[in-house]
Amino acid sequence: MPHAIPIPGKTLLAPDNHMLIMIDHQSQMAFATKSIDAVTLRNNAALVAKAAREFKVPTILTTVAEKTFSGPMFDEIKSVFLDAEVIDRTTMNTWEDPRISERANRLGKAKVALAGLWTSVCIVGPALSALDQGFEVYVIADACGDVSDEAHQRAMERMIQSGARPMTALQYLLELQRDWARSDTYNETVATSIAHGGGYGLGLVYAKAMFGGAEGH
Repeated sequence: MPHAIPIPGKTLLAPDNHMLIMIDHQSQMAFATKSIDAVTLRNNAALVAKAAREFKVPTILTTVAEKTFSGPMFDEIKSVFLDAEVIDRTTMNTWEDPRISERANRLGKAKVALAGLWTSVCIVGPALSALDQGFEVYVIADACGDVSDEAHQRAMERMIQSGARPMTALQYLLELQRDWARSDTYNETVATSIAHGGGYGLGLVYAKAMFGGAEGH
């Protein structure tokens, strides 16, 4: 008989149990992305980046052919990680670059969260590779995009069939916070939600302005 105890499930993400890899959020890659509009994509990438910084999640930033073809990583990400090294690759599959595997091994996390462009190439590659090597993989679906809805959806299905766990950018932030009584991160979580959380962020603005609402207080 199951017995309920007040502890989080093992498959939930926490600040200290995973690493984040943000892949090829670059202008040339975004030009051909049609499954999500550029404004929403940039907003969601910023939300993910700010969540990772706030909760001190080990984060790897990587681009492909930055100087010769794809252009720089979105400023919404670079401005959050001002001192971070951005690993520029030639491989379409991030996981095949030895600098990435060396960094991942050094971080020593069994769970990997992925976000980037395009879903069917630059996310499928590392997702399936990491799964094959025993990692637990989470894909932040709305911080990814592809050349068509079909391409994005088929890529998501392929990864899910192989064991990857899909989530959204706002879900990523709130899963890391998880308890509004965590006062150390409360204010920044709310600020990030207001800035990038769409209708949820507007609801927070309204609640605070109209009757001083605050979650968990």
